[in-house]
Amino acid sequence: MVFRVLAIGDLANGFVDLRKYMKNSTIHIINFPWDTASKLTESKDVEFFRSLNIIEQIEKINSIKKDFDFAIVNTWAGARLAYLTGMDYILFFVGSALRVPPFIKNPVLDYLEKPLPSLNFFERRFYRKILDNAILCGANDNELYKILQKYRKEGIFLIRNPVDKERFHENLSPINWEKTKFTFISFQRIGLVKGIDMIWKAIELTKTDFEVLQVEWFLGQRTDEEKLINKNLIDNRPKKVKLIPVIKREDMPNVYAFSDGIIGQMKNGMSGNIEREAAFCKKPVIQYADPEIKYEIDGKEIKSPFLPETNQPEEIAKVLDKIVVSKEFRDELVLNEYNFVKKVFDPEYIAQEWQKKFMDTKKLETRNKSSGYKLRIRLLNFLIINRLYLKKIRNKI
Repeated sequence: MVFRVLAIGDLANGFVDLRKYMKNSTIHIINFPWDTASKLTESKDVEFFRSLNIIEQIEKINSIKKDFDFAIVNTWAGARLAYLTGMDYILFFVGSALRVPPFIKNPVLDYLEKPLPSLNFFERRFYRKILDNAILCGANDNELYKILQKYRKEGIFLIRNPVDKERFHENLSPINWEKTKFTFISFQRIGLVKGIDMIWKAIELTKTDFEVLQVEWFLGQRTDEEKLINKNLIDNRPKKVKLIPVIKREDMPNVYAFSDGIIGQMKNGMSGNIEREAAFCKKPVIQYADPEIKYEIDGKEIKSPFLPETNQPEEIAKVLDKIVVSKEFRDELVLNEYNFVKKVFDPEYIAQEWQKKFMDTKKLETRNKSSGYKLRIRLLNFLIINRLYLKKIRNKI
């Protein structure tokens, strides 16, 4: 059965990659014009909202929603639009949106001393309704799936992000950058949630000569505490680390090809898009892989071959040095990582799993069908509790 799916927002380019391998359904992507995130999503065949004005965004979705069977979203902003416009939607979590959900009062992160600012009671209740009204909720990794289970018991699933193997492979031309020594690329955002502090400490402990090109963008700039942490990370970075501007998505394959190795995240014990893409390009990737986290392949549970199996700086440093000095070690690591991601993150298989989830929507009782009157009340409620666009209420409701 062919489904027409509207993807509202696209973190980590998951929908861009997924739709290429969907054989029985179509996905149209409309993205938010966020500055940094938009640079990392190719504009080809991706529509963008004209502004961040929510009234204009609602009008846009209302004008096209009849052309789609349901929506799929992975940000609260996208889910909010689907909810306010009365679309059925699948809420699929891929990043930090579920670690600090907006329906929780004073959310706490383990690397911050102070809780994050929370929304008021009515706002929290509004976003809880958004979660409850999703026809299905999913997550792309084990950690997020465990968090999802705390907030919802039914209609939940785990599907991993695909890798576009036509775009990321070993036969790529390197980007035309100068290189004088062994060079690691670090694409992930600067912040404690990615374990950048552990990486910095590890680099200081290394004995070999290499350079790290770290993309200068940040994760967690919501509070003064987070901003100060990130500033200190920048100010105290090792001498081997050189900051580079944000890399456009279209250039990333060639940057992988240019690199001698990739430094991934060292916090949650699982690989992200960057680590998987680099492994498909057959580049040695260093990334903390928790041996307790298992992946199913051919009916068997296995652990990830990424290294190290601990995020202690001393162990990270040993792997970094070994990658630099030993071609034999690099080649073995590359082969193990490539064989792993090729099986676990195969895009054709993941597309088939998504098609099954799309089929499941037909078996569910529709939860979000509402009359025009109820949708106007829903929007009025949202505008009032958020104290936004109050001057426009008379014209829009």
